[in-house]
Amino acid sequence: MPILKIARMGHPVLARPAEPVADPTAPDIRRLVADMIETLEDAGGAGLAAPQVHVPLRVVVFRVPPGRDAPKQDGAGEVPLTVLVNPVVEPLDGELRLGYEGCLSIPGLTGAVPRFHRVRYRGFGLDGAVVEREAEGFHARVAQHECDHLDGVLYPARMPDLATFGFVEEVKRTMEQSR
Repeated sequence: MPILKIARMGHPVLARPAEPVADPTAPDIRRLVADMIETLEDAGGAGLAAPQVHVPLRVVVFRVPPGRDAPKQDGAGEVPLTVLVNPVVEPLDGELRLGYEGCLSIPGLTGAVPRFHRVRYRGFGLDGAVVEREAEGFHARVAQHECDHLDGVLYPARMPDLATFGFVEEVKRTMEQSR
């Protein structure tokens, strides 16, 4: 399976809504997802949307690595690799929280983005079964970020204050100095 080229900010595939997938179980969708997973693992990101690999379809893959979110009551804070075809995200309350995000399509940069803290998402898995979960914290942030790609939205468009937008190293240094 090949590692796919990641589209960078400015490429038109990232600026338009993606098309729905007619059949989540189709062999070409399975191949796309396998290639997306390999690309995500190679890039070291938390998630990837099909438009980011130049495919304008409503498909995302993401995970929450250990230590990226507060543990749940049962001690499991990790969310395994999730594949969603034709996903929909809905907020569960109006609480927005500001958090820094990065993006494989905007390498080396980060910025503070408000996101709903609690969401419900649903879509289809590769077997055609409905996948539905409630998420909060980083898990909810990743789901919203990846689904934004399907609507042609990159995280800087959601930033209320561009003064928080900068190179990862500079933002980290500034945050450490202000502690």
